[in-house]
Amino acid sequence: MSSKTFLKPSIFGKAPSGKRLERIKQSPNYRNNAFQNQSVTPDLTDGATYFSVVKDMLFKKDKRREPDFEIPSLKTDLLSLNPNENVLIWFGHSSYFMQIDGKKFLVDPVLSGNASPVSFTTKAFKGSDNYNVEDLPFIDYLIITHDHYDHLDYKTILKLKTKVAQVITSLGTGEHLEHWGYNPNSISETDWYETLQLSDGFTLHATPSRHFSGRGLKRNQALWTSFVLQTPSLRIFIGGDSGYDKHFAEIGNMHGPFDLAILENGQYNKNWKHIHLLPDEILQAAIDLKTKKLLPVHSSKFALALHAWDEPLEKLMLSNLKVNLPILTPMIGETVNLLDEQQVFQTWWRK
Repeated sequence: MSSKTFLKPSIFGKAPSGKRLERIKQSPNYRNNAFQNQSVTPDLTDGATYFSVVKDMLFKKDKRREPDFEIPSLKTDLLSLNPNENVLIWFGHSSYFMQIDGKKFLVDPVLSGNASPVSFTTKAFKGSDNYNVEDLPFIDYLIITHDHYDHLDYKTILKLKTKVAQVITSLGTGEHLEHWGYNPNSISETDWYETLQLSDGFTLHATPSRHFSGRGLKRNQALWTSFVLQTPSLRIFIGGDSGYDKHFAEIGNMHGPFDLAILENGQYNKNWKHIHLLPDEILQAAIDLKTKKLLPVHSSKFALALHAWDEPLEKLMLSNLKVNLPILTPMIGETVNLLDEQQVFQTWWRK
């Protein structure tokens, strides 16, 4: 990438302004010129410093942060899906497509090959990036949980512009999308506890998460959000990114039980435990949510933390021996039948 491209402000998005900023200032979650979590959430764990984190990144990262083989995947023809099927297809990390009760959803798509404003960093693992925007059908609802580069990808979003009917995102994030040419009338921004009545019996509730936002030096000018999707036949929790906190039990009590919870499982570290789920917390979060099944995401495509690339799945499956919660572990691109209680998945991450 040339220096001119790197410095191009469009990649970084735009800070909220005008009427959007005025709405943000009225939010109960916006204080001291920034959005706030429900609980006090330090950037780093007590005892950790930015120097120690950088030192760990340089000298303590696992040698197996990236796989030494090509990630196995399938290439489902999304353009030829039976419209009556209720399915989910995971694209690696936190990107996935859902077709439910005749509607098509796309969540946090990152299909450009990297999760960074700089194309030569944070590259997708070999074999994990076999889908592109051209493979996608027309999307009824594009859901963006927050504005980090591994969830809101500039190149992917630009290519999707003509293939999306409506964008639903967190309060403030719409400024990026408008800056990138999206019609303001196609963007719905949500604050925590707000509800959107979609068409044909679909409802989307915006619910809290414990995280942060920002694409530049100034953080937390847009909100970070989880969502509860209620369709005519299913109730699904779309987790986004979050550290463990009381909101999981709160959401479970307000909106549970869930047919499926999609929770992050990866890119964690004890030094930033407040903003990502640790391996021993994801199952507790799933229990708090009262979910029947769990789909772990946020792994297997990018190395954003120090752990081995397959550690999140290995630790989760080991912990689940005590809990025995149905866990969905599809390969990238594999069709998950959302109504099939007996579908079996391979341990594809084991060479």
